[in-house]
Amino acid sequence: MFGRMPPRKASNNTKYYEVLGVSKTATPDELKKAYRKAAIKNHPDKGGDPEKFKELAQAYEVLNDPEKREIYDQYGEDALKEGMGGGGGADMHSPFDIFEQLFGGGSSRGRRQKRGEDVVHTMKVSLEDLYNGATKKLSLSRNVLCGKCKGKGSKSGATATCSGCRGAGMRMITRQIGPGMIQQMNTVCPECRGKGEMINDKDRCQSCKGNKLAQEKKVLEVHVEKGMQHGQKIVFQGEADEAPDTVTGDIVFVLQLKEHPKFKRKSEDLFVEHTISLTEALCGFQFVLTHLDGRQLLIKSSPGEIIKPGQHKAINDEGMPQHGRPFMKGRLFVEFNVQFPEPGVLSPAQCKSLEKILPPRPSQSSDMELDECEETTMHDVNIEEEMRRRQNQRRQEAYDDEEEDDGAPRGVQCAQQ
Repeated sequence: MFGRMPPRKASNNTKYYEVLGVSKTATPDELKKAYRKAAIKNHPDKGGDPEKFKELAQAYEVLNDPEKREIYDQYGEDALKEGMGGGGGADMHSPFDIFEQLFGGGSSRGRRQKRGEDVVHTMKVSLEDLYNGATKKLSLSRNVLCGKCKGKGSKSGATATCSGCRGAGMRMITRQIGPGMIQQMNTVCPECRGKGEMINDKDRCQSCKGNKLAQEKKVLEVHVEKGMQHGQKIVFQGEADEAPDTVTGDIVFVLQLKEHPKFKRKSEDLFVEHTISLTEALCGFQFVLTHLDGRQLLIKSSPGEIIKPGQHKAINDEGMPQHGRPFMKGRLFVEFNVQFPEPGVLSPAQCKSLEKILPPRPSQSSDMELDECEETTMHDVNIEEEMRRRQNQRRQEAYDDEEEDDGAPRGVQCAQQ
């Protein structure tokens, strides 16, 4: 086919191997496996790079042909192009032809395969899973092409167009629903059950009964990487249901973060609340916090430091790991709640002692000024309940006003003369 090539120095005879990601000693089975994996990933119908898809097909066609591979290994890509007439592709097949031939679709130049549906699952994960990383095994069932007939449905591979629907899979039926009234509607062809083709009973595949498909159970290992986010997707390409003349879709797992009882996540930072007593807020504190990976963190205040209610403190490099860079971490924020003593706990004598220690009160008004003031009494209140009560009261008053308006006369009416 190529003729005898003159002796020359080999150049650029590793590119095709690098494109497929195999060694120069790769067997035909290894070539096929590498091409299948890369072609599914880069197929244009699945959002892949068309140029990369074309490059993969060219590399596979050359290396899978013993004669072409020998010339390529000895003399390189340029010599191979010269042997093919200088055009670099006069005898090369379409990338889609190669893809369809390898996946059992047969040669169909100019025909593009449709893409199958993706299967989407939600996967619940804990904050510990996203912090430490995790591997979860899931057992799934899916449709695959029948291994006996290679998805053809018949022993010989022959099928005939359904005469009932002429291959459309649907039939128009007409029925009379009244005098002079006719209804037309599309329905699935009862002869081929919507397939558009018929298989001879004697030629029908006994394994799949002509359905072309079989059930397969598969266990997938889903690797949850450190630092992944809520809503992030983990994609298994080409693992969804198979169908004849169809590019297999993907199985997609969408991570769904479960609420954590202690920690809250915001991007790469973690937040945790901790309650301390008034004594700890004024005189110092220390406590042990168990982190998401089980480590015990000792958290304590600086000497003489006073903590205010609602105050935040940050600890560097103890937040969430960054996805793809797990050694880089955000910050851990601790929000402090200060618990004050219950009413009646402090005696008058203790209050006097505290007054001597704490900063003095602001200057008070004189007795003469106080005598001119009206004395008030405060009581405890739940502001949320109070607002709800007032809102309900306003609704009831509005309802009562409407009832009164319905019973009242609607103004003076003029009598007709």
